Amino acid sequence: MKYISVDVEADGPIPGDYSMISFGAVIVDDHLDKTFYGKLKPISDKYIPDSLAISGFTREETLTFDDPVRVMLEFEEFIKTHSPKRSVFVSDNNGFDFMFISWYFHHFLGRNPFGWTSRRISDMYCGLVNDAFASWKHLRKTEHTHNPVDDAKGNAEVLLHMKNEMGFKIQFK
Repeated sequence: MKYISVDVEADGPIPGDYSMISFGAVIVDDHLDKTFYGKLKPISDKYIPDSLAISGFTREETLTFDDPVRVMLEFEEFIKTHSPKRSVFVSDNNGFDFMFISWYFHHFLGRNPFGWTSRRISDMYCGLVNDAFASWKHLRKTEHTHNPVDDAKGNAEVLLHMKNEMGFKIQFK
């Protein structure tokens, strides 16, 4: 079972009405060198300028991005290549990130290689330290830049720290 750390940037709060602009993924292992980066053309005319601004792209730039079907097919192939068995989606804010990824997979491909579940790093960390309000973001080594590959990598670093330094029982095979 492979854990795949994913981060999404979008131009609004929900898929369908708004668009996933970009996302990054990192296979969680000791190297963190297997990454995926997708930039997707908007699927809607609606967008919230402040939400889009977080991604660092202008609306005009996003209109030149790749076809969502192609990006999701390429991401599915990335997952199959690096995790031929079961994959576990993990993120900082899986309520947001998984919602977009799952919607795009189902809408454009009719399937989601992650299945129906995801894991939230904060919940795992809070359980590990027995504190529902514990902060964990200081454990990232890679700066949180809103480049989704950087952010997914920083989150993967936290999982590695939890396993290697804190004794969290998790396997990255």
